[in-house]
Amino acid sequence: MLQRLREWARSLRRDVLALWFACRDPRTPALAKVLAALVVAYALSPIDLIPDFIPVLGYLDELVLLPAAIWLVLRLIPRPVLEQGRQQASDWLAQRRSQPRSGTGAAIIIVVWVVLFWILASWVAGRAW
Repeated sequence: MLQRLREWARSLRRDVLALWFACRDPRTPALAKVLAALVVAYALSPIDLIPDFIPVLGYLDELVLLPAAIWLVLRLIPRPVLEQGRQQASDWLAQRRSQPRSGTGAAIIIVVWVVLFWILASWVAGRAW
């Protein structure tokens, strides 16, 4: 079972890179590009939306939400584009190149946290008056 989990994790890593390549392919439909870009930005972001130190919920995004989003977006990418992206991702990983990082994903997550904090602060301030 542990071996299957390792293979699944490797395939997810490859699929994130495949989506990264598919975002740049002109044959990818616009909706799939946008969704793939969001998923890739989040997956490659050095910051999590739900920090891992929060019990149970901290790993929910990595174990459930992110794989589900990857699965959904993979279904929207045309088969030839996806196969080419997976081949490029496999080549990338075989060359042991470092995984790309997403500064955009980190920025989006920071903006989400700031907006949530602002909403919470406004709500608390409104209740205090």
